[in-house]
Amino acid sequence: MASTFSNLGLILQATGENSGTWGERTNVNLQRLDNAVGGIANIVVTGATTLAYTSNSDTTTYTEEAGRSATLVFSGTAGGTQTITLPNIEKQYLINNGSDSILTLTAGAGAATVNVAAGAKTLVYVDGSDEVVEGISATNAGGSNTQIQFNNAGAFGGSANLVWDGTNVTVGATGEVRFGDTSGGEYVGLKAAGTVASSFALTLPTTSGANGQVMTVDGSGNLSFGDISGGASWQAVKTANFNAVAGEGYFINTTSGAITMTLPSSPSIGDFVSFIDYAGTFDTNNLTIGRNSENIQGSAADLTVSVERAANTLVYVDSTQGWLLTVK
Repeated sequence: MASTFSNLGLILQATGENSGTWGERTNVNLQRLDNAVGGIANIVVTGATTLAYTSNSDTTTYTEEAGRSATLVFSGTAGGTQTITLPNIEKQYLINNGSDSILTLTAGAGAATVNVAAGAKTLVYVDGSDEVVEGISATNAGGSNTQIQFNNAGAFGGSANLVWDGTNVTVGATGEVRFGDTSGGEYVGLKAAGTVASSFALTLPTTSGANGQVMTVDGSGNLSFGDISGGASWQAVKTANFNAVAGEGYFINTTSGAITMTLPSSPSIGDFVSFIDYAGTFDTNNLTIGRNSENIQGSAADLTVSVERAANTLVYVDSTQGWLLTVK
């Protein structure tokens, strides 16, 4: 009776066969078993790869074959998606994909294949009928969706609403990021509005700010801390003609002669300028407020202030009325 072969390609010697070479064949069997149980094959991926495996080889000389190894360690920079063909035998493999390719594991013409992302590790088995099946999933972390776990697709806890792309974590469907209190019973949550006109990011300040400051934004999403502004920013005493800046207040000293304060150009609604007669001399040396092409009190003319100790604020409204005095 001739020798036969097992699933792993072990030589099953018939009674009385292989006289004088029985021991060599037995050693080949032991080495094949050793490789199938604990062997590690290092495979450089350069493209589609078929792992070496001889199913029926009656030999007295052992040859190591990657398809019989227990652990398959892939490397290489082929990129893209590469097909790795495993032997179509009943066997399991521990896969470590250290290459930069997505590996599609197949065992022939069967429909079932397994994709292993670059950098991922997984355990698969071949059922001997052209099918490759995951034993421990490389694309499902398992566990509970209330626990933070991640898989090679970037999903946490098996939820599509929490995704990590390698740089950013996205919480979908107006979900909240929650910060719990010390008791764990209450939290503060942050979430997006129900409808956002377009995506944007808010960049946190570079410092912690000072006592009493508020957080402001610069119009480009950059947050910073600043002082609360409730009125004019008062400037040093003016003794000569000058150009006013929106949001500022001026002490104006006309002791030595009349002064012209020119209003800001291209003002917007709500812009304001304040002034005070510093020395009580507006009645002798007037203050002239230059309109700078905008109306004042609805008139296309400069305004002359000749009242001793006058103090007032001009607020811009529109091109028709221009600058209006808050007190007349």
